[in-house]
Amino acid sequence: MSHTTQNKKALITRVRRIGGQVASLERALQSDADCDSVLQQAASIRGAVQGLMSLLLEDHLREHVAGSHPDALKELEPVMAILRSYLR
Repeated sequence: MSHTTQNKKALITRVRRIGGQVASLERALQSDADCDSVLQQAASIRGAVQGLMSLLLEDHLREHVAGSHPDALKELEPVMAILRSYLR
């Protein structure tokens, strides 16, 4: 995904944040934390990964599917909106 180099720093920051959330979840499990806390952390990780996936898909659609065709990008906007809402 060559277009990710434009947003590489932001993407890596997101991935590192997700890594921190996963490490925190692991610590919570090892310390027998409350079920509520563990479930909340797992849900947060899921949301963060889905947000990352949404960004990656949107960038891919803009760069590789629509390319330099403005009409195609206009047609893809509703699809990207649906994907964003689905991945929340």
